[in-house]
Amino acid sequence: MRFKPFPLVALFVVWTGAVGQVPTSGGDWQESDVPPPPSVSDKDLIPIDMPANLALRFGVDPSTLAITKDGVIRYVMVAASRTGSRNVMYEGVRCATSEVKTYARQDWSGQWAPVSQAQWRPLQGGGAAAHAMALSRQGACSGRSVSTDSVTVLISKLKNWKPDSR
Repeated sequence: MRFKPFPLVALFVVWTGAVGQVPTSGGDWQESDVPPPPSVSDKDLIPIDMPANLALRFGVDPSTLAITKDGVIRYVMVAASRTGSRNVMYEGVRCATSEVKTYARQDWSGQWAPVSQAQWRPLQGGGAAAHAMALSRQGACSGRSVSTDSVTVLISKLKNWKPDSR
């Protein structure tokens, strides 16, 4: 039987290309230092489109958006009920791995409480990460990359996003 290198070479090229595209949380990537939570204002919140049956409405404070050199988009998200109660979270989205991390939550008095042992968790699966997934789909991420290197452009994308613009 004669050896045919082409199929093996082709398989190797396909495999190495696929491996290069698989995001990992390990490797050489290291998260940059996380600054303290910024102050937040409800005045200019950019609404995040969520399913209509949710009791909470979500909005991101544009003045808190930051795109860091490590590829994390940090922001403050406000979840408000129709009765006026609020949940405020300081978070980061990592597009490369489709993950979110909550760094701190605001308590009833407006003080930030750090999340102990904050961990990256998947955006997929809904639940507590549904608003972060919506933010990533509505302009923060483009596939596995940050959609822009400019906060101004990111704010524009979020403000101009329409449900049918996916």
